[in-house]
Amino acid sequence: PGRPPRPPPSLAAARAGAAAPPRGAPPPPPGQDARCAAAHAWVGLGRIVYVASSRQLSQWLADWGVPPPPVRALPINEVAPGVPADGPVPELVDEVRELHHRLHHGDAH
Repeated sequence: PGRPPRPPPSLAAARAGAAAPPRGAPPPPPGQDARCAAAHAWVGLGRIVYVASSRQLSQWLADWGVPPPPVRALPINEVAPGVPADGPVPELVDEVRELHHRLHHGDAH
C-alpha cells in the first residue's frame, strides 16, 4: 500500500531513459521542485537536468527581501536520492535568475 503499481518492463525501461529538460519560463514556485523530484522518482523517470539549484533560488529570494516560502526548498537528491541529477547549468543561471526576479518584482533586473 502507498506505492503505485509497477509499470510493464518496456515502459519502465523507456521511463528510465527519459530525462527532464531544463525548465524555462515561467519558473516554478518555491517548493515545486521537491514535488517534481518526488513525482519523477515515483514514476521511475531518468535523470533530472536543472538550471538553478534550490540553494541559489533561496539566496536570490533572500537578497531581494522576498519572504521565505511556506515550504522548504530541498535539493533534488534529498527528495529523490536514487535519481541522477545534473545541474546547475552556469551558462543559463542568469536567465533563470532574471525570470524569478520578474516573477517577484515585475521588472527587469
